[in-house]
Amino acid sequence: MIAFFAAVLVVMLPSKPVVIARDVHAIAAAVDQHYNHLRSLQAQFTEIYRGSGIERAESGTLWLAKAGLKKPGKMRWEYRSPREKLFVSDGKNAWFYVPEERQARRTEARKLDDIRSPLAFLLGKSKLEKELQGLSLAPDVAPITAGDVVLRGVPQAMAQRISEILLEIDPLHRIVRIVIDELDGSVTEYRFSDQKEDEAISEGLFRFRPPPGTGTIEGDPGP
Repeated sequence: MIAFFAAVLVVMLPSKPVVIARDVHAIAAAVDQHYNHLRSLQAQFTEIYRGSGIERAESGTLWLAKAGLKKPGKMRWEYRSPREKLFVSDGKNAWFYVPEERQARRTEARKLDDIRSPLAFLLGKSKLEKELQGLSLAPDVAPITAGDVVLRGVPQAMAQRISEILLEIDPLHRIVRIVIDELDGSVTEYRFSDQKEDEAISEGLFRFRPPPGTGTIEGDPGP
């Protein structure tokens, strides 16, 4: 899928202000360099969805780990609020599990059609300008944190589903927020905080085995 989704976060600015470049090419190159050198990433996330008269906010912890060149990375989205659910991929299979429903859905990672899935390539060989068509500055969009820069573009691999993506980038060249506008009018926003880079992550976090009594369904994991 894609390397473009270089992350999703709202983080605190460093104590010493850093001047961020205002040239889209320089920003994209700096973001690529930052994430392509990481092997793992952990962050707290907030996911906000708006569409069809519905608005919901969920939060939890995200883990990403590098898999290999041109291979989907490993990821684990552990939702805690308002209810527990799990979205996890080991790079081969992806699972979506809701404990209270006692049901797990599985699909092959390479067939995954989920707006979270491109994040798995974060720690690969990302090239923002290649993955996002028409990548440009978005001066009309106010960043959540002063000093950040907002970019916009269209993901080539998901252009049939997504009309536009906004990326908020902080002075350390981390993507601190992603806003995804889908063609059906729905909007999903991800914000990440408390990022921890290159810390040891257990391989077991990316494996999933349905608990006894859990029904298993084959197909694309739901939202």
